[in-house]
Amino acid sequence: MQVTFYGVRGSIPTPGKDFVRYGGNTACVHVQLDDGTDIVLDAGTGIRALGNQLVHKTSPVHLLLTHNHWDHIQGFPFFAPIYQEGREIIITPGQTNLPEHDQILRQMEGSVFPVPASALKSNISLNILDDSTESWSIGAATISRLPMNHPGKGSAYAIVADGKKVVYMTDNELYPPYKKETDFLSFVEFSRNADLIIHDAQYMISDMPGKLGWGHSVAEEAVKLAMACNAKSVALYSHDPERTDDDIDEVVSHCQTYIEAAESELNLFASAEGLALSL
Repeated sequence: MQVTFYGVRGSIPTPGKDFVRYGGNTACVHVQLDDGTDIVLDAGTGIRALGNQLVHKTSPVHLLLTHNHWDHIQGFPFFAPIYQEGREIIITPGQTNLPEHDQILRQMEGSVFPVPASALKSNISLNILDDSTESWSIGAATISRLPMNHPGKGSAYAIVADGKKVVYMTDNELYPPYKKETDFLSFVEFSRNADLIIHDAQYMISDMPGKLGWGHSVAEEAVKLAMACNAKSVALYSHDPERTDDDIDEVVSHCQTYIEAAESELNLFASAEGLALSL
């Protein structure tokens, strides 16, 4: 299994000289299984560069969406495989409070985009699952999902394949002031023994209480979750658009002190565009 980061920024793309090392594109991660199956997590602006790679293949693309907020779907109209005749694109919508399963396609309607979804040559299908469905298969992988704490809700995903487990849990507020969809211990169990957790770390404790309830976790709590579930590695994700490369370095350094204090062997790093991991 190979995991490659194509977009790691939260909320809005951030171009500029201070955002080069970690990147400024919004959410998108590519998971390629050993059998060649392509699983894409979210369709932020990072998906454009991924599409330029996948366009050279003819196999199906499986897109798992956490939710429909703009930074998680805005790259889809620029994803090259959707313009390939006959290319199979299977989209699994997130568990959102408003069941707008086709919102990723409807963003291309009317006056906001020149090519409507109805004109696309690919074969796009929506994999709409009943809320009671907790797991299913994609190729050799078993996919599980869990509701996240975020305004409008959303889905976290676990991918188990090739003897490895990857958990993708972004735009998730571990301790929200509103009613929880899922509590901390349930997130721990869902992520138990993961080889890699990719978790929302948009804020820090120092950002609170000003951003409490905004639907994102603080980096310190993401690290505590990773230690609690006995994960091997945690990638801090959904970087705040105000955080420069140097700021993110400081977040990692600060969070490393929590790991050292706990005498944990957890491997911590900040997700960065272009970073590819072979698990």
